[in-house]
Amino acid sequence: MLDGGCTCGAVRYRLTDRPLFTHACHCTWCQRESGGPHALNAMIETERVEVLVGNPAEVPLPSASGKGQIMVRCPDCQIVLWSHYAGAGRKMAFIRVGTLDDPAACPPDIHIFTSTKLPWYILPDDVPSVPEFYDRKRYWPQESLARRAARPE
Repeated sequence: MLDGGCTCGAVRYRLTDRPLFTHACHCTWCQRESGGPHALNAMIETERVEVLVGNPAEVPLPSASGKGQIMVRCPDCQIVLWSHYAGAGRKMAFIRVGTLDDPAACPPDIHIFTSTKLPWYILPDDVPSVPEFYDRKRYWPQESLARRAARPE
């Protein structure tokens, strides 16, 4: 289990299983929203995210897809803890890895949207990277593919 929370401590959460996959997204939207060279999101089924303390607030925001996204924030310090993107809906949570107590436990499995990465960001040789999005069947571990396939629609 992995625990995490916001800066002020008003919201604490637990992942009750390992994330399915972790993306380092270099799209310009993620750069703007994270304030850094990329967002680092650990994808997990929403039912495997347990809120331990507090009541996170959902904030709808636009997205590059035009379909919007829901940011889940601490209502006090406003730190984004996770989000729900239109493609996966509320069934999947994209945990902001930096909000985990041990962010080193979720290194990126892939770097995506590298066509818009910042020119000074050096991609590691030992982690796959793709210019846009990727084929899940090619990159996800079999265990994660099986978990996703078993999820009720």
